[in-house]
Amino acid sequence: MTEPRPRGRPKSFHDRTEQNTIQSLDRALMILKVVSEAGGLTLSELAARTRQAAPTVYRVLTTLQSHGFVEVEEPGQLWHVGGGAFRVGSEFLRRTKVVERARQPMDRLMRATGETSNLGVEHRDRVLFLSQVETHEAIRAFFPPGTLSDMHISGIGKALLAWYPEARVRQIAAQGLQALTPRSLSTEAALLADLAATRLRGYAIDDQERAEGMRCVAAPVFNAHGEPVAGLSVSGPAFRMALDEAPRIGAKVRAAADEVTMATGGRIPDQGESRLQTRPRAR
Repeated sequence: MTEPRPRGRPKSFHDRTEQNTIQSLDRALMILKVVSEAGGLTLSELAARTRQAAPTVYRVLTTLQSHGFVEVEEPGQLWHVGGGAFRVGSEFLRRTKVVERARQPMDRLMRATGETSNLGVEHRDRVLFLSQVETHEAIRAFFPPGTLSDMHISGIGKALLAWYPEARVRQIAAQGLQALTPRSLSTEAALLADLAATRLRGYAIDDQERAEGMRCVAAPVFNAHGEPVAGLSVSGPAFRMALDEAPRIGAKVRAAADEVTMATGGRIPDQGESRLQTRPRAR
């Protein structure tokens, strides 16, 4: 039997008082942050912005420079972020996985709504479900990891499509929009109209379009470029998820998806950014 690894935390781990911080390290990280937010600053400018003495700032910079975290541009003596900082930052991206970062928001979402929460991504023009946190209700939605669904009849699929370029949406629609229920969106016009409504409210609704008697509310998760890379949803029987409850549930789903976006280093796009273009096509 493998013995548990020591946690490696002092008893005062949760104590964030000044006595438990290293002032010189705190100062260095603050200076590094200022350097990272600017497009090149002189020593004097850095001292002014950080309200530190120039000699102190210089010692910090030379220490950071020795580790590659900052570098100086000789013409003008401008300080910039170095490759060492990038390498450390990329380690975060390497270990950051949407499934791991979404788990807690999904659990809270399930508890807040009382319904099953799901996480999915696009895989070859379909939705691939990656994770699920099931409700404790006897009647519930069930999408085990690995389940595939057509995008136009999935809440997560429509949440992703709503932020895709129009050409991409039309390409997927051209492959065929199969109707699984009388409520399925089986024409390109109907799908585009639904996606426009999705963008305006910030979340998608699957109103018994994949399975009769089941509803789903979903919102996209964005990457660092503001592009949709995953979707978070809540699914349940229609008798528990009435349409007039969609705004309340949608706000919670949207907040959970935004939380995952931020936790994975993503960026929530502005209102008109990375969205489906609705301008009429030239004839």
